[in-house]
Amino acid sequence: MSETVMVPAGSGATPTQMPTRLWLPSAGHGPGIVLLQEIFGVSAYVQRRGAALAELGYVVAAPEIFWRLGVTSPVEGDDALQQGMALVQRLDWDQAVLDALAAVEWLRQQESVDAGVGVVGFCFGGGLGFNVAARLESQGAAPVDALVSYYGSSLPGLHAQMTVAAPSLHHFGLADSFIDTATVRAIETSLTRQPATVFETYEGADHAFDNDEMPWHDPAASAMAWSTTKEFLREHLPVSDGAA
Repeated sequence: MSETVMVPAGSGATPTQMPTRLWLPSAGHGPGIVLLQEIFGVSAYVQRRGAALAELGYVVAAPEIFWRLGVTSPVEGDDALQQGMALVQRLDWDQAVLDALAAVEWLRQQESVDAGVGVVGFCFGGGLGFNVAARLESQGAAPVDALVSYYGSSLPGLHAQMTVAAPSLHHFGLADSFIDTATVRAIETSLTRQPATVFETYEGADHAFDNDEMPWHDPAASAMAWSTTKEFLREHLPVSDGAA
């Protein structure tokens, strides 16, 4: 089960509230994870991933990153890809980073979060999560405890500009229709200069291979990546005994 909460975002005399989906583990407490959406919003698929992370013992918050555009429902329909890409083109990227940072800081302050906070993001959210982790480190703020990025769509433009020293795991398919293999390998070379970075690739897997609502879904790659993700989180963002 999940609920929608309002997370303070932005600054100034008029407070702003960002709609955010929140899942609690059965124990009611645990480490925190900010879950960052694809271009389709906090879709049914993203919600299933949020619920799965909560089952592992995490307190999960998925902010509606398109909220400033007036969109707080999933993008659906035969033209969902075109709708999502149009939203991203209208989005203020720097403000989206700030909003995701606000979600991280809010989660850290919750009584239900009794350990560290990590970030898990898919596609658009994978690149956004990388930028959030890099921004925290560049500002000398408390870093994320773990970052998991699935085929981060903005990484081709970000990997040479910023670094993440925190433990990070990156998943990419080698048949990605949007990020060619040469670019994936360039990202790998750049990111793995940081010793705490793990980079996993999947032969024959397309973009969004984890999303079972999309035609690019690859069940085998999805299962392998999710297993690796769970192990990575278990190592770097451990759940205490009895918290799941």
